[in-house]
Amino acid sequence: MKGVRHYPGFLALAVGCLVILYAPLAVVAAYSFNDSASITQWGGFSWRWYVDVFTGPEAERFGAAAWNSLTIAVLAATASTAIAVAAAVAMVRGGQFRGRTATYALINLPLMVPEIVTAVAALIFFTMVGITTGYLTILIAHITFCIPFAFLPIAARLSGIEEVYEQAARDLYATRAQAFWLILLPLMMPGVISGYLLAFIISLDDFIITNFVKGAGMETLPTAIFGSVKQGIKPNIMAISTMMLAVSVLFVTLSYIANRIGQKTRT
Repeated sequence: MKGVRHYPGFLALAVGCLVILYAPLAVVAAYSFNDSASITQWGGFSWRWYVDVFTGPEAERFGAAAWNSLTIAVLAATASTAIAVAAAVAMVRGGQFRGRTATYALINLPLMVPEIVTAVAALIFFTMVGITTGYLTILIAHITFCIPFAFLPIAARLSGIEEVYEQAARDLYATRAQAFWLILLPLMMPGVISGYLLAFIISLDDFIITNFVKGAGMETLPTAIFGSVKQGIKPNIMAISTMMLAVSVLFVTLSYIANRIGQKTRT
């Protein structure tokens, strides 16, 4: 069977798609080092706007928003990963049970439903139950939509672990809990780490759902950036965006490395 490189025009199409996707990111990153206050004219290389992010007039606002984003991402990733581990063990090691297919679809539903629909549904739910929008509502919403992102790598890792390890532990008089904590969980750890990192970066970068459920006076870094952009794009926004892009790339890379380590260990 022919590889994709043998199809005429495939390379040009692939290069075109990559340029469309990543050229704007490269422009934003480049102009974040622009010494000029203009976002279209190059005035020389400078760290000026990165310094402005931490010491400028908007530093306090962006600092508070970054702290909210960071703490919510850590808590949401931790909770969603714990739920995903339990769900993966039940789905992969639980055998056949009534509603298994429906449960699997329910876990992955946030991946298939448009994010704007999830945002509106979350806002309606919080309004109906009388929960005031703010930090707590953002956290609950983030935990919900981060679960499938944590679940997929964990379930994939668990599917590649043979049950003989747990059976051997049980034969040596280990309880189910001991077999899980001492045998199964360490073997699952590359998938758990990968799932945690994905959930963390998805929570950190989310804007649409957060913007619907954050309430008045509550800001995360993406919503703070959006609020500043509405008043005009400034170079310090490019600097913040570049730092967020760097963090995203770092965490996605670490997630990929964790998955590769898990595959090598399994092999």
